[in-house]
Amino acid sequence: MSAPQTPESALDAREDSSTATREEDAADGIQHSHRMLSFSDALLSIIATVMILPVTHTEISPEQPFDKSIQKLLATRIAVYLMTFLIVTVAWAAHTRLFQVVGKIDDTLALLNLACMMTITFLPFTFSLMVTFPEVPLGIFLFCVCVIAIGAVQALIVVYAFHFPHLLNPQIERSTHRALYRQHVLGIILRGPALCFAAAGFSLFFYPASYLLMATVVFLPYLSKATSWCKSRLVGPREPPPHSMEFFTFDLHEPLSKERVEAFSDGVYAIVATLLILDICEDNVPDAKDVKEKFHGSLVAALSVYGPHFLAYFGSFATVGLLWFAHHSLFLHIRKATQSMGLLNTLSLAFVGGLPLAYQQTSAFARQPRDELESVRISCAIIFFASIFQFAIWTTALLHERETLQPSARFGGQEHAFMFAKLALYPCASLLAFTCTCFLSRFSTAIFHLMQIAVPFAFLLLRLLVRLALAVLWALRGLPVPELGAEDDSRSLLLPAPC
Repeated sequence: MSAPQTPESALDAREDSSTATREEDAADGIQHSHRMLSFSDALLSIIATVMILPVTHTEISPEQPFDKSIQKLLATRIAVYLMTFLIVTVAWAAHTRLFQVVGKIDDTLALLNLACMMTITFLPFTFSLMVTFPEVPLGIFLFCVCVIAIGAVQALIVVYAFHFPHLLNPQIERSTHRALYRQHVLGIILRGPALCFAAAGFSLFFYPASYLLMATVVFLPYLSKATSWCKSRLVGPREPPPHSMEFFTFDLHEPLSKERVEAFSDGVYAIVATLLILDICEDNVPDAKDVKEKFHGSLVAALSVYGPHFLAYFGSFATVGLLWFAHHSLFLHIRKATQSMGLLNTLSLAFVGGLPLAYQQTSAFARQPRDELESVRISCAIIFFASIFQFAIWTTALLHERETLQPSARFGGQEHAFMFAKLALYPCASLLAFTCTCFLSRFSTAIFHLMQIAVPFAFLLLRLLVRLALAVLWALRGLPVPELGAEDDSRSLLLPAPC
């Protein structure tokens, strides 16, 4: 009679089995896709974020006033940046969902993925053309050609993977409807490139329609959902298909890979933080000749000229870091990311990508003091939208909290009030700073710097402040404050005990 199996021996057996499976796959030329997907996420996040550089490098002379022509130029470039950032993230989302269908890779799939990544890396060049010449069709045409090429390579990946079913997700591999799955996935992958094909055609004679069609690519799932809803109202609901399409649907609650959402988001935050210090390294290292002639050899005196730039850098880095911290805390409590949450996350990241522009504006206070009010308002608006979309992710998750949130973050959970305060801090602070500049415009710079200094300290004291606020609320309602660690602590202190 064999001895009972201990947990340690069971774990060793599972590890041995997993190792044996990997060795068998390696012998057959099959690889797990984790490292390739990590590489793809890093590359896509970098490509999406560096497209802010043509906007931040907009040349504005210190003597030139921040008039309507400059505002129109910046607004046009920011709008084009937002649209192209969203289109790149649509390509990333399609890549994410594609490799939920394709479970394993071989050398051919890895090379096809590299071809897809190579095409994506060309997008910043086409974007620079679009920003510099927004009314010239060539930039729009080349951008659309790149998107079409990306879709074509992804379609090749689908065809190849379905030709060798052992590369597919096990659920699809065992399905008797693989041909229908292939047709369905190809149909959805090629819808975006089809719209870009039409946009490329319109760019030759009516470029505004091209921008409209490219914007449609971003919101295609939501337009499809609205169209299906209207059609069901007019002609009645359709009968469900005999086989379920659990992958690559336009269902807004279809899950995305939470790990890949986090990896892509971390990449955006990391490259934004890196862009900030690159500007410091590029523009704020004194010339040796100037140090000798203008500052009599004193490097300290030469560096003191760039004091506002260093202050803007530290404030901007603190903002990026704390927004990442809020994002990290949010996804720590999220169990499942849906398409709608993914769109809100993309919108938040698009404005996070605009933080180097906020840095450029705030570092220009010393050179262009007469334009500091507009610079402060632009910076406050960027921070507000970057943070309010994080808050919207959490709000959307609360609508389906049993599926999407950990119990502690749900309405009535232990961390519910704390997460509310943490995610509301930056929207409230940036909105308050923006509002104050409307009434105290003379002190706009001081107000902005005060916000940058106060918010990190507020994050440090946030849990204590939330507990004090909740204790005051309970005292005003005449209810005893629950002790920490008690059974009732699993419920939010904002709520009364259940009946």
